[in-house]
Amino acid sequence: MSWHEAPETADFLDRSRWPVDPWRLVETHPDQTDLGVAETLFSVANGYLGMRGNVTEGRDSHTHGTFINGFHETWPIHHAEEAFGFARVGQTIVNVPDAKVIRLYVDDEPLLLSVADLLEYERSLDFRDGVLRREILWRTPSNKLVKVVATRMVSFAQRHLAVLEFEVTMLDASAPIALSSQILNRQDGEDEYHVRSKAMGEGHDPRKSEGFDRRVLEPKYRWGDADEGRVALGFRCYDSGMTLAVAADHELVTDNLSDTTVQVEDDLAKVTYRIAAEPGVPIRLTKLVAYHTSRGVPARELVDRCRRTLDRAFHEGVQKQYDDQRAWLEDFWKRSDVEVPGHVEVQQAIRWNLFQVAQASARAEGAGIPAKGLTGSGYSGHYFWDTEVYVLPFLTYTNPDHARNALRFRYSLLDAGRKRAHEMSQSGALFPWRTINGEEASAFFAAGTAQYHIDADIAYAVAQYYLATSDEDFMFRQGIDILVETARMWVDLGFWRDEEVGTFHIHGVTGPDEYTTVVNDNLFTNVMARFNLAAAAQSVKLLSQRDSMAYDRMVVRLGLKDHEVGDWERAARNMAIPFDEALGVHPQDQHFLEREVWDLDNTPLEKRPLLLNYHPLVIYRFQVIKQADVVLALYLQGNHFTNEQKRANFAYYDPITTGDSTLSAVVQSIIAAEVGYRDLAYRYFLGALFVDLADRHKNATDGVHVASTGGIWSVLACGFGGFRDHQGEFTLDPRLPEAWDELIYRLTIQGTRVRVTVRQNELELFIEEQQPNGLGELVDPVFSVRGRTVKVSPGDPTLVPLDGQGPHIEGTPQPVAGRRRADGTVITAIVPGS
Repeated sequence: MSWHEAPETADFLDRSRWPVDPWRLVETHPDQTDLGVAETLFSVANGYLGMRGNVTEGRDSHTHGTFINGFHETWPIHHAEEAFGFARVGQTIVNVPDAKVIRLYVDDEPLLLSVADLLEYERSLDFRDGVLRREILWRTPSNKLVKVVATRMVSFAQRHLAVLEFEVTMLDASAPIALSSQILNRQDGEDEYHVRSKAMGEGHDPRKSEGFDRRVLEPKYRWGDADEGRVALGFRCYDSGMTLAVAADHELVTDNLSDTTVQVEDDLAKVTYRIAAEPGVPIRLTKLVAYHTSRGVPARELVDRCRRTLDRAFHEGVQKQYDDQRAWLEDFWKRSDVEVPGHVEVQQAIRWNLFQVAQASARAEGAGIPAKGLTGSGYSGHYFWDTEVYVLPFLTYTNPDHARNALRFRYSLLDAGRKRAHEMSQSGALFPWRTINGEEASAFFAAGTAQYHIDADIAYAVAQYYLATSDEDFMFRQGIDILVETARMWVDLGFWRDEEVGTFHIHGVTGPDEYTTVVNDNLFTNVMARFNLAAAAQSVKLLSQRDSMAYDRMVVRLGLKDHEVGDWERAARNMAIPFDEALGVHPQDQHFLEREVWDLDNTPLEKRPLLLNYHPLVIYRFQVIKQADVVLALYLQGNHFTNEQKRANFAYYDPITTGDSTLSAVVQSIIAAEVGYRDLAYRYFLGALFVDLADRHKNATDGVHVASTGGIWSVLACGFGGFRDHQGEFTLDPRLPEAWDELIYRLTIQGTRVRVTVRQNELELFIEEQQPNGLGELVDPVFSVRGRTVKVSPGDPTLVPLDGQGPHIEGTPQPVAGRRRADGTVITAIVPGS
């Protein structure tokens, strides 16, 4: 189903299995046909540690997974034909030892959900406390009734801690019970039964993670104590040298008779309880798990850190861990919740998406935000420009501390960016398109390394964060370095043409659209580079005015020359921004409009997505777009385009955009809403809202599409809510869907949290909380609402009347084929190979 074919209702899910609940994702019965998707949807994570929603018992899983952000193995990239500057070292996130496993045996029969006689079943993930719960009533092969309750939580409050509980109660008969709690190194053992994952061997898909044909984790330490109920394992990655330790504490509480044994091997630590269970006498096993990692600290020392984490959690008590988790999430939702009263299906999905952003970013301190978060190994755990363009706006305006951490991580990669720029014969810094450790990991340079716009995307996020927070401490010590070094890259990469006209061009790059590569004057790249250059110049001037000593230190630190700021300003002022008068649109690149159009309407669905069914060279010959490119520029730099240009550009590019990338629908929804395609905007929104929940791209098993989840907030706040921030000028011009009576979202600007309520006939602004900004000042935010200046002060809500919800255009944009170019030729539509 294409995005244009998305239904107009939110009924993507089978509600008999997935009932509606505004604060929980609930499953009423398991289904073996989509285990991998359910494992992704029920993952729990905190930005540092992530555990896929595999069943506690370990079996009946599609793809086992426990991940730690940034913990990776390296491997040599072998190119069929070598060339200078190709990426040499690949990086892949490691599936770390799995501590989720607690096996249950009743009368020596294992609990296996796929064959068990389940009289009752419910699994739920609660967004208010971050706890995954599963409750079942099992009738055993010997006709005994057993109640089993399993819970799993990865703590937001304690970064290195996970809490698992497993409670078993025989209801109508006695039975011998065994509980086997394990830490298992699946990375090197595949799984304990040597069964290869169903995810393997299904053909090449570049979105999946690389595998290894050798051992990855070298055992370095093992320890267990039956009296303490504590076990620990330590490892070192074979090539990257990164080290890891995992330890688990166990506490069994029951009035039944029991005994305990401990078994510890290189790849397995097991604590087994044998219990003589009586009816009505519960058995509760509490398992506290700690993970610590390092770039090289010996595993033994990391085991000591795990012990300290477990000691603290044990002495505080399990209930405090749950209380702290709920308190953390209460604070998160106060800042971040988006409400759509009266639309509970949409509300549930919104909160699931926003919760995923928290799970991917909250405790990612010192690391980036992976494209799949910590819910799967898709894209090898790499960081992309997705973070800065799709995730950071949500964090900047709701959780600015988390945004700051993400930007500080980018700063930590600046030296690697300088090295990469030098390797690519450029000045300044060039950030990698995909990476974990700061080095470029893209083996396909045309659609990867050539995306130089990553520099401008990061600069955009730095400037956006500063203008929303006035955090001069970050800006003048770290952000300024990013802006300067990226600006240097642009003036060196680009060149001047036409001395009289004086235009600045950028050639040989790839924009966001990976179906069109290595082009000249890509519109998105040029527009964003212009922003980058201007922001760098403004920031240097601001620093010189605000703090002369810090300015002097920056000049020495970066070797800034007197002429550089003027060079950046001149390049920005004269950036080439092509426009085609005949078609009335901005060309995506210099030669894009010369190509014929790919006939998407007549391309069989089994040939989608195109990247999995056609050679890249076939795709490159056509006007066909994987993801929003020009349209993304209309959103991020909308103040540089007229309303007429936005309408014309959207109408041209939308019909030739495949939606093969989940990065696209949220942007298309925002601009569709702005220019007046209300129904289309809402359909794009629904498609993005359920992209993982309904597995609309058929790859949710590889992990959550984190950029899309962050983009959902942008659709709500910036699309339907009409919020824009153009260089510190905050505007509101809502586009509320016709079926919605109300939309409520929050914005934190300069330390002040404003609740924005959009209704069909009015806008309500109310200050919920006010804290000092980065300069220590209390600020009453000022918005421009459709040309009217509105200052919001503490006290009663500020009401602003609205005359409708903007323009309205019926239907969808018309096909591109049949339109005439400036040279008189007619654009034709073709399906290659048909």
